[in-house]
Amino acid sequence: MSLYRYRALDTEGRVVKGESDANSPDELEGRLGRLGLSLLVAKPVKPGLTSSMSRQKMDRRALIDFFFHLESLLRAGVPLLETLVDLRDSSEVPAVRSMVGDLVDRIETGTPFSDALACHPDVFNKLLVGLVRTGEITGNLPDVLREITANLKWQDELSSQTRKALMYPTFVAVVVTSVVFFLMIYLVPQLVQFLQNMKQEMPIQTRVLIAVSSFIVAWWAAILGFPVVAGIGLKVGLDRSADLRRKRDHFILKIPVLGDILRKIALARFANTFALMYGAGIPVMDALQHCEEATGNIAVTEAMQRARTLIGQGIPISQAFEASAAFPPLVLRMLKIGEHTGRLDEALRNVSYFYSRDVNEGIGKLQSMIEPMLTVVMGGLLGWIMVAVLGPVYDTISNLPM
Repeated sequence: MSLYRYRALDTEGRVVKGESDANSPDELEGRLGRLGLSLLVAKPVKPGLTSSMSRQKMDRRALIDFFFHLESLLRAGVPLLETLVDLRDSSEVPAVRSMVGDLVDRIETGTPFSDALACHPDVFNKLLVGLVRTGEITGNLPDVLREITANLKWQDELSSQTRKALMYPTFVAVVVTSVVFFLMIYLVPQLVQFLQNMKQEMPIQTRVLIAVSSFIVAWWAAILGFPVVAGIGLKVGLDRSADLRRKRDHFILKIPVLGDILRKIALARFANTFALMYGAGIPVMDALQHCEEATGNIAVTEAMQRARTLIGQGIPISQAFEASAAFPPLVLRMLKIGEHTGRLDEALRNVSYFYSRDVNEGIGKLQSMIEPMLTVVMGGLLGWIMVAVLGPVYDTISNLPM
């Protein structure tokens, strides 16, 4: 079977590009015909080239819709293959149609559903594939798909909260910087020209204002360009250095307020993922390994790796996490309760709930702190400019003969 890169026309006459496995161009044409596509050109992909289909990504919202409809139809008694065919035919996104069509083709040749999903690693990660495989083995696939859908919805909401926590300080910084540049580049030079025409000795605050304004006017391109260059350099360094990523993740957890929010987000991800996998019947060691990939913070991941090593040596879960010295009392207490009651997944869902609630409250607190700080900064800046500009004007008027 060869991989073909093709161009085709959909039912509305639009050109669709994609890739698909087939034994021959004729087989590919028949397969695309079942998708409502008319083949225009098909070229075999040379061995060794990376398939763009294998790198195809799906938006989390689309992934939620996929698993939700899959679970709904399976629970209604529709066979898996018919369910996928229905999803393929009803999708309005060509890339999703192509991906689901590939799943249909693989299942028709006898490939298990989980193995078919594993052929699209950038769409379905190891966690999702492992959960689906567990559902296939236990015969409980609809329930597993329901849990996956709930988990993806929770992740989407948490990601939204994370973006809000990070974007608000960034937005404030951009606003303050923009105001400073406007004042220093446009307004202050006009006022300075007026002050210089007065031919009067200027106080220190006015001389400082003129110096700052002149510096910004002369070097504004470098001032604006430096953060961009530094950001690109930092990104390249983080991509290439695991040690630098580790130091970054440890550092951000120490930032007041924001670090506490990000730590709770990482712990909520751990608790929710662990509860999902443990409840699906996946062994503790395997579940913890997947949780390490889900936290999004190397500092928390390292603590989990230490705990997993101790658990592998036979130490109880709660004691292993306590020995790692990185988890707060709430997590340790709920782990102990879960061990004693035999309902570890339920205890961890409580951890996820508490931390998700704390994240929402923390973001509100962060916003309530930044807003008055912005007011103080803007007021102080405007006050300094007023004093620096109007002070000499007032002195000149005071010295005029009556």
